[in-house]
Amino acid sequence: MELVLSTENEFLEGRHALEEAVEAGVPVQVVYASDAAIADKRCSKLLARLRSDGIAIERATKRELEERSSRGAHQGIVAQVAPYSYASLEDLVQRAAGKQNALIIACDHVTDAGNFGAIVRSAEVVGACGVLIQNKRSARVNMASYKTSAGAVAHLPIALEANLATNLERLKDEGFWIVGASEHAQSLLWDAPLSGRIVLVMGSEGSGLSKLTLKICDLLVKLPQVGRVESLNVAQATTALAYEWMRQCNVTKS
Repeated sequence: MELVLSTENEFLEGRHALEEAVEAGVPVQVVYASDAAIADKRCSKLLARLRSDGIAIERATKRELEERSSRGAHQGIVAQVAPYSYASLEDLVQRAAGKQNALIIACDHVTDAGNFGAIVRSAEVVGACGVLIQNKRSARVNMASYKTSAGAVAHLPIALEANLATNLERLKDEGFWIVGASEHAQSLLWDAPLSGRIVLVMGSEGSGLSKLTLKICDLLVKLPQVGRVESLNVAQATTALAYEWMRQCNVTKS
C-alpha cells in the first residue's frame, strides 16, 4: 500500500512535541538545542537518548532557533524531522475492520494548522481510527500541527486523498454513516444517533461544509448554543462531537 510523503522536511519545535514524536518513532534527523536546554535535566536525558540512536545534536543560539520556529514556542529545542508519511483511505478502513464502533473524522477544507492539529489530538484521545483530509485547500501535517496536536499526529494515521466526496461514498459502502456538523442542522448532538461506525465531517473555518458534502451526509448535527458570542471553532466543536460519539458507544479504555 503506497504512502504519500510530504515534499519537504519539517521542523518540530518544543520539548513535549519532540518527546511524543520520539516515542512514536518519528524519524528525527537533527536536533538544534540551546545551552539552557542541553543543561536541563529532563532535556539532557532526551538528548542523550537521541545521541545513542545516532541523531546529531547541534548547539544553537536563540536567534537560530527562532529562525526555525513558526510559533515562537520552541522551548530551546527545534528538531528537523523527515517528511511525514500519510496514510490512505484503505489504511483507515482496515483499522476499522470488524469494529462495531469506529470513528473517522473527515476535514472538509479545514485550513488552519492549529485547528487541524487540535482535531487530530481529539481524534486520537477518543480512539478514532484516523483522520481524512484532502490534498488541496487543507492544512497538512507540519511543525504547527505537531505542536497543537501534542504529538498526536505521530500516533494516528492521517489519510491524504484527492476527492473527499468520492471517499465518503466509499466509506458508506464500508458501513459508515456520514454525519456532518452544521449550525443549520435540525438535530442536536445529544439527540442524534452517533454510536456505531461514524464518519464525522467537519467543515472549513469560514464557510462550513461544502454543498456537495452536505448532499452526501446521512445526518446533520449541531451543538446547542444559549450565549451571544459566535459558535465554537471547528476544533472545539470536533472535540464535543467526538466525545458524544464516545459516550454513546460507551467506549472506555481497556
